[in-house]
Amino acid sequence: MVKLTALGPFDGLLPREIGGVTLTALDLGPAFSVAPYRGRAQEVSEALEAALGLPLPAPNRATEAAGGARAVWTGPGQALVLAQWLPDLPGAAVSEQGDGLAALRAGGPAAETVLARLVPVDLRPRALEEGHTVRTLVGHMTASVTRTAQGLEIMVFRSMAATLVDELVEAAEGVAARG
Repeated sequence: MVKLTALGPFDGLLPREIGGVTLTALDLGPAFSVAPYRGRAQEVSEALEAALGLPLPAPNRATEAAGGARAVWTGPGQALVLAQWLPDLPGAAVSEQGDGLAALRAGGPAAETVLARLVPVDLRPRALEEGHTVRTLVGHMTASVTRTAQGLEIMVFRSMAATLVDELVEAAEGVAARG
C-alpha cells in the first residue's frame, strides 16, 4: 500500500532570505469565505463578534481577536475568516476553503522595495498601515496583501504558491544585486 505524505504549499521552497528580505511560510489554519446576503451584513458581523470576538472587517482592513481568530477583507461584501471553527451564519454564504490558499510573510527592511517590483499599489507603511489589506496583483497573480506587525502577508491560491516564491525570489535577487 502506498503511504501518502501531506505537504504544505511551500514545502521545499521556504524559508528564504535574500538581501534584506525574508520569506516565511504561514499556516492559515482553517479558512472560511464569508459573504453576507444582501442587507444581512450587520447581523453576520454581530454573530461573528459574539462568537469569535471579531466583526466582519471594513473594506481594506483585517481584524484579529484575542483568541487568534482573524478576518481579512477580500472584496466588496466578502471576507476570509481564519478560525478553528465558525459559528452558524444563516445570513451568509459560507464556504470552507480547505487547503486552497497559501500564505507567506515577506519581512525585513527590503520587503516593500522587493514587492514594489511586482505590485501596482503603494505598500509603504504610510499607505498600507498595520491592519490594512489590499486585493491586488503580485506579478500576474491575484493576491491579498496585509500589513501586520511582522511584515507583509501575501495570500494566493495554493496552485500559485511556487510561482509566488519564484517571482519574489527573482525580485529580491534584483534588489540585492543593486546593493
